Amino acid sequence: MAGSICQTRLLSLFDYKTEKYIVAKNKKVGILYRLIQLSIIGYIIGWVFLSKKGYQETDEAIQTSVITKLKGVSVTNTSESGVLVWGPEDYVIPPQGEAVLFVITNFLETPNQKLGYCAESSKVLNGHCRDDQDCDEGKIVDAGHGIMSGRCIRKDENSTSTCEIYGWCPTERKYKPQGPLLANAENFTIYIKNFIRFSKFAFSKSNVLKTNDDSYLKKCRYDEELHPYCPIFRLGEITRRAGHNFQDMAAFGGSIGIMIEWDCDLDKGDSRCHPRYHFTRLDISSDKTVAMGFNFRHTRYYKNEAGESYRSLFKVYGVRFNIMVNGKAGKFSIIPTAINVGSGLALMGAGAFFCDMVLLYLMKKSTSYRERKYEGSGQSTKKTSEDDSVEDRKDATEQEKLAF
Repeated sequence: MAGSICQTRLLSLFDYKTEKYIVAKNKKVGILYRLIQLSIIGYIIGWVFLSKKGYQETDEAIQTSVITKLKGVSVTNTSESGVLVWGPEDYVIPPQGEAVLFVITNFLETPNQKLGYCAESSKVLNGHCRDDQDCDEGKIVDAGHGIMSGRCIRKDENSTSTCEIYGWCPTERKYKPQGPLLANAENFTIYIKNFIRFSKFAFSKSNVLKTNDDSYLKKCRYDEELHPYCPIFRLGEITRRAGHNFQDMAAFGGSIGIMIEWDCDLDKGDSRCHPRYHFTRLDISSDKTVAMGFNFRHTRYYKNEAGESYRSLFKVYGVRFNIMVNGKAGKFSIIPTAINVGSGLALMGAGAFFCDMVLLYLMKKSTSYRERKYEGSGQSTKKTSEDDSVEDRKDATEQEKLAF
């Protein structure tokens, strides 16, 4: 008897149990359930798979290299320097061709500076004085141009008294530029060569058109529709696409961001992996609390016939270009596909659960639906016990017959 029960329980482990469904003839809940199903199916197909390509494995760890080169010539004529011809080797800093470069468009020159004694600039507040006691000998002037000699001097009756310093004299000329000296810099061109690689898929590409025409790069200019693979940009066109006028930026300088974005669908081959360029000005904020423009100082040293050292100090203004590259690549993979399909099925189950809550607790006949969905266990247990007793009596009778 005990063995039979154990055998029955052991065999029950291999039974398959399925859910019992009750069909509720309620159009409102039925329509709600179908709408939820359609919404979930539309979300999975339209957004997850078509828009976000949820069937693909992605690689966003883009490896990139940028090479730049500028071309263009300009001429300036100033009282300090006379007539000068400016080439890329003069107005591009640094000249190596990196992802961040500076193009000079304007400058202020303080020529023929020599180490010696002169009055500190009146623009330096810490250099002001009333007498010699305000000028401590050997003290460096904060934000100034040299070391105090201990004397307080005045250039003329209308000027402010300043401490005498030992440094490069005369001190830097302080005035604002009236207009860009390299006005035609907007016609300069910049060649941006970008190589990318997605190591996960062993895929690499360049932003330069593959062609056998050697003259292509000499005559093409970037155009989003006509020449998307021409890497040569006119500086004036870059600032225009960033929403600003080049001549307005050239006087006091500025900073432009050039963003190269790669969005590669490798299931469709190279044709769906191409660069997109975005341009924006970086040195301006919406509240305009930060001063616009960009400038810095550099010098050129030389010696006269007597061997004395001189220098020319340049405060240069210009446009700083920051080239930034980002992107991602995607390719079909069964793992993300299975995960997203499973997520969709889980959402379908959540929709059925929500409709059950509406049917069983929010409808007018919710009590009747609950009674049909959930059966009581008392009567069933009693009936099951009676059935077990009948089976036990039959087994005992069979055993008695076998004994005789």
